[in-house]
Amino acid sequence: MSKDKQFPEGMIPLGKDPFSFSCHPGVPCFTICCKKVDLVLFPYDIIRLKKSLGMDSQQFLTEHVNLVKGDNPFFPTVMLKLGDNDEHSCPFLTEEGCSVYDDRPSACRTYPLERAVDRTSSMGRPEEFYFVAKHDYCKGHFEDTQFTVKQWVRNQRIDDFNMMNDLWAEMDTLFRTNPWKGEGSGGPKQQMAFMACYDIDGFREYAGSQQLLKRFRLTKDQKKRLVQDDMELLKFSFEWVKLFLTGRSSLVQK
Repeated sequence: MSKDKQFPEGMIPLGKDPFSFSCHPGVPCFTICCKKVDLVLFPYDIIRLKKSLGMDSQQFLTEHVNLVKGDNPFFPTVMLKLGDNDEHSCPFLTEEGCSVYDDRPSACRTYPLERAVDRTSSMGRPEEFYFVAKHDYCKGHFEDTQFTVKQWVRNQRIDDFNMMNDLWAEMDTLFRTNPWKGEGSGGPKQQMAFMACYDIDGFREYAGSQQLLKRFRLTKDQKKRLVQDDMELLKFSFEWVKLFLTGRSSLVQK
């Protein structure tokens, strides 16, 4: 880690230092963090959640998502729709805890850590940093269990989420350039891009109807994985959106 790297005041990257944390029903604050929370959902989060709930992506978007204006002025932010009750609790929260725990969103599984990625690193590749996020209500920080960042990432199975969220960050960066100039927010191109990124089942149906997979140089094994695996199809959809909007991507046309 570069010694002259600048971070916001009060944010100190963990590096290899351990941190204390544990969340379980015996902690007095158990499930407080699942109420009145602003939870942004990324495309891979929705893939995991809709699969856990046994629904398709369009149904999930209809029932569990609010679209709001976030920090990207040219593309909507996807937020989890909270319960219409006094506590405004997560719709997947039960008395026993999280009902989708194995497929919970990346923000939930990464906590109490926050991840930042420096894509301008002089090391020649993106450099990631983790910080401890502390909230006054959270008593999990006073538990005896300790982890290093590496242990926490492995324990919470965060790697796939990080990989897919990094790919999504590239898409978000592209959308910030306003590639749909002239058609305005919610125009045909933006609707197509949103569908490809967030409605994976809708994109699969579209790809089939347009025979997209036949237009690119793909092996039989690649085609099979794209048909069967939502994560692989999401990777493809990101590259297809790049091609659709800019004419450039890693996809090779026949």
